[in-house]
Amino acid sequence: MAERALPLPLPVRAAEALPLRARLSFAAGHFQNDACAALWFTYLLLFLHSALGFGHRAAGALLLAGQLADGLCTPLLGYETDRSAGCGRYGRRKSWHLAGTTCVLVSFPFIFNPCLACKENTPQWAAFIYYLPFIIIFQFGWAATQVSHLSLIPELVTSDHEKVELTAFRYAFTVMANITVYGLAWLLLNFQVDQPERIEHLGPQDVPIFRNLSLIVVGLGAVFSLIFHLGTKEKPYPWGSSAQPEESTPLLQKEPSALRPLLLWRDWLWEPAFYQVAVLYMSTRLIVNLSQAYIAMYLTNSLLLPKKYIATIPLVMYVSGFLSSFLMKPVNKWLGRNHSSAFVYGAMSFTDKMANGLAVMAIQNLHPCPSELCCSECASFYHWVMVGVTGGVAVAAIASLCCIMVWPIHVRYHAACLRGLRGAEGCPGAEGADRSTRIN
Repeated sequence: MAERALPLPLPVRAAEALPLRARLSFAAGHFQNDACAALWFTYLLLFLHSALGFGHRAAGALLLAGQLADGLCTPLLGYETDRSAGCGRYGRRKSWHLAGTTCVLVSFPFIFNPCLACKENTPQWAAFIYYLPFIIIFQFGWAATQVSHLSLIPELVTSDHEKVELTAFRYAFTVMANITVYGLAWLLLNFQVDQPERIEHLGPQDVPIFRNLSLIVVGLGAVFSLIFHLGTKEKPYPWGSSAQPEESTPLLQKEPSALRPLLLWRDWLWEPAFYQVAVLYMSTRLIVNLSQAYIAMYLTNSLLLPKKYIATIPLVMYVSGFLSSFLMKPVNKWLGRNHSSAFVYGAMSFTDKMANGLAVMAIQNLHPCPSELCCSECASFYHWVMVGVTGGVAVAAIASLCCIMVWPIHVRYHAACLRGLRGAEGCPGAEGADRSTRIN
């Protein structure tokens, strides 16, 4: 009897690459966040000081409140978005993105507008209370949009190459958003048609500029968010099928091997590498954000430049920083790359936001003119902030980097064990259970 031929196995089809249109649609989803962040950090203190006449402590307290709200909302929203099922058939990530976008749209324009119910004799604390809810709603929406947009990357693509490519598209739109904000600010400051005698220095007469800039930014952000929601297709996620790892699931996952990292979130607190990276990341972010927050006031109060330069100089700084990032690729290869986890990212983000808010509040409290917008000591004060404070933080960043290079990052890991009905199999003894590996 002739043998029966067995059917040949069907070839496994590779996952289809994400089309270019879908990649561009996804990258457009964070344009509004990036544009609002540029406007927030660069012009919030200047707007509160020069246009509305806020005191230095009150202005710093509003920025600190925003940073606190952002720092607290980011990990909480990350936890919640991983466990929700979305609105009906709408994806869980896109549902939170839509909620965050809506919060930003309805709150951000009020931050860069005068108090609607305030009068000339309205106390400053009343105006502070008026702006505070809008800032908290904006920061909640910003965090929801950021977390949902980032977490959508591994659901759209699977390979590491595609994830890196999608992140590159996202960064390209970040660059576009920042250039757009500074370009619009330059246009609005240079072409004021409602002032017959244009004043070269900022004041209450420039409130419409910030109002129009915020409205244009929000309008453009709404268009890009609409493109994201129409062009990005999220895979359905049925209720009850939680893909979120439990507490016993390792945060660091590499290729299958006999030894793999098994680090829970609490294990990171005992790792010296955790604090090495935290200080380095916090220092570098402080340099960027403090320079961005005080460059406009340094230009207007210390250098006494015309107000059009508050758009020109930040634009030059951003473009030069973007171009210099390409030169850092060989340096990154030489220094090595670090593995991270969800807890590490959340902790670093929280540290960054808290440090920025507290640093701004400390600087505002040290201002030499507490009772007026600016005095004779303003010039030296903002010069000290831009040179002394950021320079001191840069020294801390260099020292932290030197510590990492002298004492390389090591992460402890445990041997993976296979446990069956008859007990543990393949587990090393207690002496070899804890080992460390250098992260390159």
